[in-house]
Amino acid sequence: MARLLLIEDDLTIRTPLLRALRDRGHAVGAASTAMTGLRDALDDRPDLVVLDLGLPDLDGRELLRMLRAVSAVPVIVATARDDETEIVRALDAGADDYVVKPFTAAQLDARIRAVLRRGTGGTPDDPALVVAGLRVDPRSRQVTLDGEPVELTPREFDLLHHLAARPGQVVTKRELLAEVWRVPYGGADKTVDVHLSWLRRKLGESAQAPRYLHTVRGVGVRLEAPGSVG
Repeated sequence: MARLLLIEDDLTIRTPLLRALRDRGHAVGAASTAMTGLRDALDDRPDLVVLDLGLPDLDGRELLRMLRAVSAVPVIVATARDDETEIVRALDAGADDYVVKPFTAAQLDARIRAVLRRGTGGTPDDPALVVAGLRVDPRSRQVTLDGEPVELTPREFDLLHHLAARPGQVVTKRELLAEVWRVPYGGADKTVDVHLSWLRRKLGESAQAPRYLHTVRGVGVRLEAPGSVG
């Protein structure tokens, strides 16, 4: 059973969705405004948030950015905006997945289970990946840098794990979008760039002064141990 928070202002959507998700075994709370949702997310610490973008007091993307500043809780955006640009903006703001309205409760439940599976760790046979002082453990989904823990969002962890599993290889943005985001490549480079920027910041580096993450202009990114790139 997962503890969910549904932030949705439309009562005709919220009520049946609450009932359907509860029928599927989830414990679900609800909020109808962005600020109430932010408070509930911080106070109740749900396993996952389902977030509508069209909220009455604040755009859902702004709420997502506020939430991402203080929490790594997985977020699925539920939106009627099916334009690719809007979807990319939601991913850029920190969403882990999205569903486009109208959708069924079964579709949303499948997305919820998929996102939560990504956060439960790897199998017992998955070894920790070590590149110099960087250690990425898929079983516990924990990262340490020079022995100090690094707090990552689920998406940031998936991105780093994918790169750390291929040290020294140039990984294209097309591959990252397909394997980490599970979305087709369609000019959505910014999604990868934004998450790489966040990841670099948490690793104490930048694109101008890289330690582990090296951009190969026009191609992709390569994870290398510090000092191994000439």
